[in-house]
Amino acid sequence: MKNLEVGQIVNTFGIKGFVKVNPWVNDVTRFEKLKKVYIKIRNEHKELEIEEVKYHKNQVLLKFKGIDTIEQAEIIRNAIIEIDRENAIPLEKGEYFIADLLESEVFTDEGEKLGVLDDIYNTGSKDIYVVKNELGKTILLPGIKDVIKEVDVENKKIIVHLLKGLV
Repeated sequence: MKNLEVGQIVNTFGIKGFVKVNPWVNDVTRFEKLKKVYIKIRNEHKELEIEEVKYHKNQVLLKFKGIDTIEQAEIIRNAIIEIDRENAIPLEKGEYFIADLLESEVFTDEGEKLGVLDDIYNTGSKDIYVVKNELGKTILLPGIKDVIKEVDVENKKIIVHLLKGLV
């Protein structure tokens, strides 16, 4: 199975090789429990060992072994950070990894196919499910219990209830 994406390196920090990471996880302290990660940049995967973790505002600062200068850190800017699935935090009932939901077929509770789940992003207050139909039209659905009724990860199927005015 696929690795899980946990963040993106968005910039360098200082001159000693630290990088700024926008975390894509609920608990940013989880980076402290990781020994190694993979970075994905320009279709290349590279394993890196985490040497130090710090925090700055709402970002995580990472220092990787062997990346000791701002010039070396600059090379991995914009890379996506991934972890092995076995290093993931166990999920609570009703929680899912976004990677497992992508490409699920989305149906209304009346049986109408809306399209395929293309992305999920967080607005700060809730997740937004991005559904694309066969014509490429995008439907945005709030990730709330009144709308997302059923998630079947094994069969890649999501049942939603369309509230008045959503579509």
